Amino acid sequence: MSETVLAEHRGAVLLLTLNRPDRLNAWSAELEARYFELLDEAEADPEVRAIVLTGAGRGFCAGADFEDLEGASADLSAFDPSVFDLPRPRTLPLTLRKPLIAAINGAAAGLGLVEALYCDLRFCTPEAKLTTAFVQRGLIAEYGSAWILPRLVGRGAAADLLLSGRVLLGSEAKEIGLVDHLVEADQIVDAAVAYATELAEKCSPASIAVIKEQLRASADSSLAESFDDAEVKIRESFQRPDVQEGVASYLERRPPSFPPLAAAGMEG
Repeated sequence: MSETVLAEHRGAVLLLTLNRPDRLNAWSAELEARYFELLDEAEADPEVRAIVLTGAGRGFCAGADFEDLEGASADLSAFDPSVFDLPRPRTLPLTLRKPLIAAINGAAAGLGLVEALYCDLRFCTPEAKLTTAFVQRGLIAEYGSAWILPRLVGRGAAADLLLSGRVLLGSEAKEIGLVDHLVEADQIVDAAVAYATELAEKCSPASIAVIKEQLRASADSSLAESFDDAEVKIRESFQRPDVQEGVASYLERRPPSFPPLAAAGMEG
């Protein structure tokens, strides 16, 4: 199991590489279990301040591995989707308090694209091929993609991508806001790691965790609710040492030295 996802520490950044290049890193229950295990470990490790996800070889992730369905191919109507159920929720990446950045080095389809959407930011090559794919397999908008896509690209573009299942290149994905940065293939991992390193070295881990929480909550709240929530959180932030260090480092013109993220439930 340990070889389905590779883990490499680059300073305070953990680089995770989906490692089934012969299958374009197609998603399997084994790969998911290892990926989620590594995310849990990274969340608990104070030395890890940011995570980058990429794929081995020429693809990011080709989606669910249809070889997992081979035994049910004679009668797919009898297939039990719970075969993919795992102890951790599939939306686990969305709950991380640490920044998670996708380096889409090649094809990202179906569940593979959704996993990239679960990341906070997406780096992508101009030639990478992205597709929701679901509708062309007789499936529906799975794994929350009907919730995430409209919030990234707008309802019209989301409907286009989900209803057609068409392939778009990274360059178009950047134009519509599906990805955030375009980088050539031979530089994409290093670029994503460099960005993550900037977050790790210059930004408060506690502030990042709270801002991620605010972004999640604000997706379904009014401006007034978001404003009121921020008023509460700003008072809480002054109870942490990060503000003092942030101001002192600015006045002293030196890099900040923020404390690591406290264990879950121990902030304050």
